[in-house]
Amino acid sequence: MNSNQKKLVTSTVPVLKTNGTDLTKHFYARMFKHHPELKNIFNMSHQASGKQQHALAGAVLAYAEHIENPEVLINVLKPIGNKHVSLNISPDQYDIVGHHLISSIKEVLGEAATDELIEAWTQAYNELAQIMISIEDDLYRSTLKKEGGWKGWRTFVIEEIVEESSEVKSFYLKPKDQGSIADYLPGQYLSVKLFIPGLGHEQVRQYSLSSAFNPKYYRISVKKEVNPNAPEGAVSNVLHQKNTGDEIWVSAPSGVFHAGVDGNQPLVLISGGIGVTPLLSMLETNKNKLQENTTVWLHSCRNEKAHAFKDQIDLLNQDSEWLTTHIFYETVSKNENNAIKEGRIDLAELKDEVLIDDAKYYICGPEVFIKVQYNSLIKLGIAQENILFEEFGPQLLHFN
Repeated sequence: MNSNQKKLVTSTVPVLKTNGTDLTKHFYARMFKHHPELKNIFNMSHQASGKQQHALAGAVLAYAEHIENPEVLINVLKPIGNKHVSLNISPDQYDIVGHHLISSIKEVLGEAATDELIEAWTQAYNELAQIMISIEDDLYRSTLKKEGGWKGWRTFVIEEIVEESSEVKSFYLKPKDQGSIADYLPGQYLSVKLFIPGLGHEQVRQYSLSSAFNPKYYRISVKKEVNPNAPEGAVSNVLHQKNTGDEIWVSAPSGVFHAGVDGNQPLVLISGGIGVTPLLSMLETNKNKLQENTTVWLHSCRNEKAHAFKDQIDLLNQDSEWLTTHIFYETVSKNENNAIKEGRIDLAELKDEVLIDDAKYYICGPEVFIKVQYNSLIKLGIAQENILFEEFGPQLLHFN
């Protein structure tokens, strides 16, 4: 891009700040009208809730604001690239998105969309697309180099189903072709693709791998949403109806939220609800690798019935001097273990436990939960670079 084109893109920042979501709503409606097959890829529950439109509006705004040096956004682009790889996104699909995004800019801005502005945004999009395609190509190549690695969708068989709580089931998945499977870093996820009868098309969801790597199977643990007719419950309810022997499509492990497997830094794990899953993978890996790094885990959920993996974590806690756990229930029964705390996690009250030199802090849970815990750690003096979090769904959280 030349300097004049960059100035033109920057000139749209005020409009994107005030009307960015209007643009992205128009874009998605336009694209799905012309390419309904893309509904098989995009999360339609996030479309229904508006989260995807909001996330894209934020991404477009961030790119416009940093058009002089888009490389500063690389830490934002990498998670998106990982998600795209897990969805098997291809370069030609960037052409489709680009066409409808530029057309939407023309239609939404009207007379303000001069030929020069459209040309500038076309060039800007093409440069961003090339950055993303390059990131994703590197990720595809890296996965294919692994033993058992693959690209695209692979058929897996549900070998075993285990109820972990009143609302969470674990699914043990083995490849139908009986070949080897790629390893992964603790905290990463799989994408699962299912046909959803109620929608009439496929949907893809990402589920954290909930155990340390085992070369025989992958394990994901899925919370069943209460309302099967709500958009966010479409996939989890269908998956919970599956039986052993059923087949599903799976893409190779991906994701930037993970703990190292060779480091010796202390870990502080903070989870809410189903956010337990990637952190359990970290905990098991820590034990299996015989690292036994000092680890503090704080977990919050509604009550004992909703507490997934309770017995497993209790056993680890009893047998591991390096592990300390703090469990919080919103509602505690009269017969509850005295070790269970009532209420929600308050890191300020536990600062003597969580303030550990050189520790890495991992947070996973609902959006509001992440915000509260992240801000609490910052107030306690933890450096931003030592705090990592996983937000399920579109990237809406950005902490500066």
